[in-house]
Amino acid sequence: MTLLTHTGRPFEGAPYSSAKREQTGATNANLATIKRVCLIALTSLLALCAVGGIIALKTAAYLSHFTH
Repeated sequence: MTLLTHTGRPFEGAPYSSAKREQTGATNANLATIKRVCLIALTSLLALCAVGGIIALKTAAYLSHFTH
């Protein structure tokens, strides 16, 4: 009978209820979006560093002609 009576505590849902599963799915979707944005940002930064390095090498090669 004690299982059927109210104990005074607020009702707690089952740990694996459908609401928690939907929330977890939404959290995973947000996490995937954040990871994708970070990957794009890191790729862009790497590309900019590569372009900067190429420009620096070309400048060094161009300026080395003036030392002779």
